[in-house]
Amino acid sequence: MPKKVMCVDDSNTIRMLVEKTLVPAGFEVVGAENGQAALDSLSPDIDLFLVDVNMPVMGGFEFIENLKQKAEYKTKPVIFLTTESSAEKKEKGKALGINGWVVKPFEPESFLKVINMLAG
Repeated sequence: MPKKVMCVDDSNTIRMLVEKTLVPAGFEVVGAENGQAALDSLSPDIDLFLVDVNMPVMGGFEFIENLKQKAEYKTKPVIFLTTESSAEKKEKGKALGINGWVVKPFEPESFLKVINMLAG
C-alpha cells in the first residue's frame, strides 16, 4: 500500500508539482488549500504532511497546533514547504514539532530524498 502524503498549500501549482514529484515515486498525494480544509479532510491513513506557512483561512503554524492536539497525528512527520526561511520561523516550527523545512522552489530529487527518509 502506498504511503499517503497530504500537501497543504494555497497554491494549486505547488500541490500539482508535489503530486508530479511524489506519485511516480509510489506515493499517494492528497491536497488541501489551507489548514482548515486540511483539518476538515483528515484521515488516519495519512503518513506525512507537507505544509505551507502562509495561507488564507488557516496558516501552517495554526494548522500544526491543531493537528498535534489529535492523538492519532501527534507522531506523524510534518515538513514545512514554504518560501519562508527566517531563523525565528524555523524555531517556532521546531517548537511545534515539525520534522523538516523545505524552501520553495524545491529541487525534486533532494525533495524526494527527504520525503522517503521521513515517510519511511
